Amino acid sequence: MKNFVFISPNFPLNYWKFCAGLKKNGMRVLGVGDCPYDDLLPQLKASLDEYYKVGSMENYDEVYRAVAFFAFKYGKIDYLESNNEYWLERDAALREDFHITTGFQPSDMHRIKFKSGMKEYYQKAGVKTARYHLVDDEGGCKKFIETVGYPVIVKPDNGVGAAHTYKLSSDEELLSFLQEYPKDVPYIMEEFVRAEVCSYDAVIDENGEPVFETGNVTPNSIMDIVNTGDNSIYYIVKDLSDDVRSAGRRTVKAFGVKKRFVHFEFFRLTDDQEPYGKKGDVMALEVNMRPCGGYSPDMMNYANSTDVYQIWADMICDKKEEKKDAPHYFCAYAGRRDGKTFTLSHEDVLDTYAREMRMVERIPDALAGAMGNQMYVAVFSTKEEMDAFYKTVLG
Repeated sequence: MKNFVFISPNFPLNYWKFCAGLKKNGMRVLGVGDCPYDDLLPQLKASLDEYYKVGSMENYDEVYRAVAFFAFKYGKIDYLESNNEYWLERDAALREDFHITTGFQPSDMHRIKFKSGMKEYYQKAGVKTARYHLVDDEGGCKKFIETVGYPVIVKPDNGVGAAHTYKLSSDEELLSFLQEYPKDVPYIMEEFVRAEVCSYDAVIDENGEPVFETGNVTPNSIMDIVNTGDNSIYYIVKDLSDDVRSAGRRTVKAFGVKKRFVHFEFFRLTDDQEPYGKKGDVMALEVNMRPCGGYSPDMMNYANSTDVYQIWADMICDKKEEKKDAPHYFCAYAGRRDGKTFTLSHEDVLDTYAREMRMVERIPDALAGAMGNQMYVAVFSTKEEMDAFYKTVLG
């Protein structure tokens, strides 16, 4: 029996489904987290063979001792994974320390965690990237801006989501940023691209080939949603476009991805922009070597009439399943922000879309900045129906 150590299996809450898929396939699933065992979801408890509680997940020594205990008790650890952006570097360090070769190592982190490091590999894939400058001083930044013009985007070179991401539109805003940003954190400055964000989401097998593919579209900037407290919307596409599929597959090959769930973000230009291309062209944003966050895996299931948690677990366990045709839908996420006024009450939304609704949840505070406070997930056969849903629920 192979041993799989799942790091922080209790967050996000839906990640118990990854563990359940592994357990179903006969894997020994060992969890490490800082949540008391009694507070774990019953479904997660049933999916774990053993759970080791640490005082703090931030304490590497504690987590190391937990994995060492499992290795002593059960033998060689075959896989270690969190499927969580926040712990990717921690996962890699633990793999190196315990000689686990099934996954990224510390030497891989620069190209998969640092936005500046990703550029080279996107270019190898033949996918254009925004021009950039590593933030240094006023002179260096202004020289870059003389080339690309305002506005520019600044964000941590190694960051998660849209946290601490800003648009600078003038010399005054640049000077204010340079005075206030944390100097011990490397920042990257990029040319502003007028585009909507779309993604390539896939489960990649041991040969670097996709066993499942889909994607999402975010019409509004996550940066603006976080910084302005706006409502949040995005959707899983009914069918992945050929250009995003091609760019995603080439990116998988360029980064040497194997046996992972990935979320690659791209820009689709909303108008002609030199030197990047014409309206509608696709260019790179960043790679994320883990599933799309929040409830996106569940939304992929609803959109594709499938179970991506089990698809991922089958891939880990080298199980080959025949692909079956199933109905596809647009799966829409609408995240309302507390304190805003809406035409429809919560109860009215549930009544109006009772047939299409698939999930209704309050969003944890840790995710509310990007996702809103009250979320609704619904499926639609056409984009017109989905657009009407957004207008009705968020209007």
